Amino acid sequence: MSAKPLIHLASASPRRGELLKQIGVSFNQFPVDITEVCRTGEVAEVFCLRLALEKARAGRARLPSSDSRPVLGSDTVVVLNEHVLGKPADREDALAMLRQLSGHTHEVYTAVALVGVDERAESRLSVSHVTFRALDEEEIAAYWATGEPLDKAGAYGIQGFGAVFVERLEGSYSGVMGLPLFETAELLGHFGIEIFKTEE
Repeated sequence: MSAKPLIHLASASPRRGELLKQIGVSFNQFPVDITEVCRTGEVAEVFCLRLALEKARAGRARLPSSDSRPVLGSDTVVVLNEHVLGKPADREDALAMLRQLSGHTHEVYTAVALVGVDERAESRLSVSHVTFRALDEEEIAAYWATGEPLDKAGAYGIQGFGAVFVERLEGSYSGVMGLPLFETAELLGHFGIEIFKTEE
């Protein structure tokens, strides 16, 4: 990885940081605080794209105009039967989500957005279909006890213990993790950052 950060990552997620490192992109990471509430009549893909862009713009607003590095924002939502499942509020909420996902196929939408110093903005959306095997109450409770579900959309993480529930995945593994690398690399290229030419 290049020693000089190429972009800013407007996210506190360690998973997104790990995925950027996986493709050799150096970055400066910091969290942003935005309101993550779905608007009336807003469909999942529009909601997801809007949040990714708002995160990137919130990150850009924190930086001086002299900093020309683009800001990356991303957002992930889990959707079952057109109903958005966000991060669980507590144990009962998480258990209820996992019961809903049990034995069914759901969609995972992950949006990524880049915002430049001149307010130039571009975004992409990754859509994956994930099928869970049937879960029983004992393993749902045991999974909650690992601590993994609390900060995850849909109350599970495919990169952790939650992987044992996934019977089938059609789409992007990195997208389900929280940062679709195909779409991310495409956006970076549009901003002049080529994955295989990051060393200066």
